[in-house]
Amino acid sequence: MSARRGLILECRFATRDRVPSRRLLRRWADAALGPRGSDREMALQTVGPARMQSLNRRYRGKDKPTNVLAFPAPPTPGAQPQPLGDVVICPTVLRREARAQGKPERAHWAHLVVHGALHLAGYDHEREADAGRMERREIAVLRALGFSNPYRVPVRRGARR
Repeated sequence: MSARRGLILECRFATRDRVPSRRLLRRWADAALGPRGSDREMALQTVGPARMQSLNRRYRGKDKPTNVLAFPAPPTPGAQPQPLGDVVICPTVLRREARAQGKPERAHWAHLVVHGALHLAGYDHEREADAGRMERREIAVLRALGFSNPYRVPVRRGARR
């Protein structure tokens, strides 16, 4: 019985933004994928808002930049390691969302890496039942990594309830 080898993470940073270490990015993606990431390869890249808007328009029909997109790879017989696909993150949108939601940037990075990796593993949020399943998985993975529920918006000090 061979030992499980972890996920292979290929990183390409096309922006000058501060990005968590490759070690952390891999840890977050590996935690999301679990055994599904064993001996698999995932690419993670950063892009600016204009490039993200272009990708979002082309692949999702939405003409605005988004925080994360995932592009699962088709099965590749004989390839070792087997490619999972690409996760593309826009740090500009990520930062803006983290500020607006009162979240630490690092926590939002972890959430988007986990979210993107889960898309590569086949999770989806198009239907309500699928969205609930994906959110529960994200919350569990992030909790195990020491992060709070990303869907619970923190109450800001001095804010009226």
